[in-house]
Amino acid sequence: MKLSHLMAAVVLATTCVAGAHADTLKKVADSGKITLSYRESSVPFSYIVGPGKPVGFSAELGNAIVQEIKRVTNKSVLEIEYMPVTSQNRIPLLVNGTIDLECGSTTNNSTRAKDVTFSTNIFYTGTRLLAKKTSKVKNYADLAGKTIASTTGTTNAQVMRKYNTDKALNMQIVLGKDHADSLLLVEGDRAVAFAMDDILLFGLMANAKNPAEWEVVGDSLQVEPYACMLRKDDPKMKALVDGVIGKMMASGEFAKLYTKWFASAIPPKNINLNLPMSEQLKANLKERSDKPAL
Repeated sequence: MKLSHLMAAVVLATTCVAGAHADTLKKVADSGKITLSYRESSVPFSYIVGPGKPVGFSAELGNAIVQEIKRVTNKSVLEIEYMPVTSQNRIPLLVNGTIDLECGSTTNNSTRAKDVTFSTNIFYTGTRLLAKKTSKVKNYADLAGKTIASTTGTTNAQVMRKYNTDKALNMQIVLGKDHADSLLLVEGDRAVAFAMDDILLFGLMANAKNPAEWEVVGDSLQVEPYACMLRKDDPKMKALVDGVIGKMMASGEFAKLYTKWFASAIPPKNINLNLPMSEQLKANLKERSDKPAL
């Protein structure tokens, strides 16, 4: 087979696979099963505290969406499979039908929207730095000529590469496979700081072996919205997911869930992040926008 023919066949096969799963609700109804993704260390959104199901703010939103899927598909019993994903593989696994819904800590942006669809925004954050207090790192200028960590497949890694070039800081950027791995790079002094969404850094710091050794520093480089992620061109699933989130926002249930995970003691160490709801998120309880990051 000619290379051009082979490539055409691969593209066609990929398109067919994606198209076969474009109607998520039908797929779930026919199979009696839904596969939810989770993150292993995205505190307090989706993370593991021991054997069993993931916990967190986004994990609970995902569970609420599943309950509505059970209702509309008339499935009193629905098999739920949980699958761990990383920043790097979460989009491919959604596109190819391996997972059916991703509610974690994923930034809604225009580049990703070429491949997937995003729900109503559920959180707003920005890139900052987690560093040991002994490092004396206070802002990005302190990183000149040094090694920093971020996580593979994240917008933060892209932001730091651009900032490094624009400011000619001559930083070396090393990437962990997940957030826990990136934190280990700083713990082991292979990097001086970890660049990531500030809320994830606060969560990691709160659950570190010695939280007092760490601090979140630096200006917020940009505002990024988080949203649940679903397959592209699936209007029925989009309407269902936005409907669940919208009802929770209107009823006050969303605000109560926020208080549970951002302003109360959370597992595993019962530490309170004490993070008030941002003005952007307060506004979105009324606007219910799915507008992506710039």
